[in-house]
Amino acid sequence: MTEVGTDATSRWYRSLDRTQWKALIASNLGWTFDGFEVFALILTIGAALHQLLDTSEYRLIPVYAGAVIAITVFGWGAGGLLGGILADYIGRKRSMTLTILAYSALTGLSALSWNWLSFAIFRFLVGLAIGSEWATGASITAELWPDHARGKGGAFLQSGYPIGSILASGVWVMIGPLGPSSWRYMYLVGVLPALVAFWIRRNIPESPRWERSNKHRRAAYELKRQGAVLQGEDAAIVRFTLVDLFADPAVRSRLLLTFVMSLSVTIGYWGVSSFVPSYVGTVATAAGLEAQRWVGLAGLVQNVGALIGFISFGFLADAVGRKPTTIVYYLMSLVLTPIVYLWVQDIHLLLLVFAVYGFFVQGVFSWTAVWLPELFPTRMRATAAGFIFNTPRLISAIAPLFAGTLIVSLGGYGKAATIIGLFYSLGLFAVPFLPETKGEPLPEADTLSLPLEREQIRQTA
Repeated sequence: MTEVGTDATSRWYRSLDRTQWKALIASNLGWTFDGFEVFALILTIGAALHQLLDTSEYRLIPVYAGAVIAITVFGWGAGGLLGGILADYIGRKRSMTLTILAYSALTGLSALSWNWLSFAIFRFLVGLAIGSEWATGASITAELWPDHARGKGGAFLQSGYPIGSILASGVWVMIGPLGPSSWRYMYLVGVLPALVAFWIRRNIPESPRWERSNKHRRAAYELKRQGAVLQGEDAAIVRFTLVDLFADPAVRSRLLLTFVMSLSVTIGYWGVSSFVPSYVGTVATAAGLEAQRWVGLAGLVQNVGALIGFISFGFLADAVGRKPTTIVYYLMSLVLTPIVYLWVQDIHLLLLVFAVYGFFVQGVFSWTAVWLPELFPTRMRATAAGFIFNTPRLISAIAPLFAGTLIVSLGGYGKAATIIGLFYSLGLFAVPFLPETKGEPLPEADTLSLPLEREQIRQTA
């Protein structure tokens, strides 16, 4: 048995079939387009507002920009919750198809905005669709990939986000100089992901785990309709999935711990990384260099570092475990924040540090795609993933505002960033209380057994 397991681990890619690879590609592309859409907004919002606002309101562009970004992030959080619920009831494949079609169409409509309010409404709706897609992709990848390689699958899925950001930067370099309406062309490019939705319909199967769970749900509903008193798993599976998250004590404790972990990285990232361009520009200007060039380079190296960090997380999680890998990433995120903002003053060294910063501070989000789906049963997996990954965004939308206030009151970026970065310690404290799930089958029952108990069950069987 040891030799077989070792061979499967060392040659993990050979154990995967075409269906599993296609499911990963579909999920990765969905998250890539999400990354493209979010970064496209950051790149184009200034140009868009210059065209959508009266010249007398130009001085208020930072206020309007902040409002549009906050509205988009709020829609992202709400959409993530709704999308997870949808995926648990209508299926992973159908939900993914619908959400990709939705944000493609709504992105195209954003190009037709006639004032800032219509633009904000369209971006809110795009945010709803973007948030809906991730939970579905994370769930179907976890459910189709084998136990020994599931960490890599989740990490490959998560790596789509920086790829999308890099693509958005490249497209904007080409489209940006085309005139005042170039931002509209950028959003028209965002219609193209709709083609992927049609490919998904033809090439990706539905998750067999979801199909079994859905069959059980339908049977339980029929028993309830006939007047039967439901108990155990039958009673749990007919509960609304969002209510079900809080009904089971074992589920509830995991929900709380993972929510704290997700909240800590979301506030840490949005509260600190939002000011990376401004900070790099300040350091470059102080050195007598062109600020925009160095801001662009910093964004590039940070996203390349993030891409490597996402993928590395999966390999490490499958090799040494979810828990130790997550702890290292959280700890490094906590340590790197003061290093970047307080101690590194040379612009050339800062670029190198930002590559490492991206590796850990963005790479830490991989735990949500790798570990999170393994902690909840199939009947509520997408709902739990959507709730934990996206609901913190509803709270963290205020993080940039809070950080900006600190920067002003403390007279600089260093102390403010270090204070916001302390939020990583909350997640670091929560990690040890979760079970290690490396190589374990996904939970299916209404009670969540610890890995040791699962092993005893297998040996008995």
